[in-house]
Amino acid sequence: MSLILLAISLSVALGVMAFRFAVFALPVMAGIVAFLQVQDGGSSFGLALLASVFGAVVSIGLVIAILGFARNPFLRLAALGLFAIPAAVAGYALAHGIAKHALDPGVMLTLLSGTCGAVVAIAAIINLNAFGEGILEP
Repeated sequence: MSLILLAISLSVALGVMAFRFAVFALPVMAGIVAFLQVQDGGSSFGLALLASVFGAVVSIGLVIAILGFARNPFLRLAALGLFAIPAAVAGYALAHGIAKHALDPGVMLTLLSGTCGAVVAIAAIINLNAFGEGILEP
């Protein structure tokens, strides 16, 4: 019985951790792309790692700068959408990877995965908007 409870609690903890990581899918994706580009260019591992960190920070900084200085609501929405689309894909993949073992492939699995993707995208928008307002307030 205690092994089942341990498995359930670890599954919930991993789900929460994966949800928190899925919210930051754009910086991770930008970091991976920067790492691969620099590594394919013939540079060392350390320089590629530095480029990946720089790419992730620049992606977050660019979106926060747009949120802080742009007054056009459509431009702000586009910046938040740029951040939310990879988060939605990561949330969809997370739910699909977990639920495919419990549900038959079909409409219910797609609806559940799509709902999880939408929730993760909305959470990414809310987290980034709150983070941007907190940093740029005087």
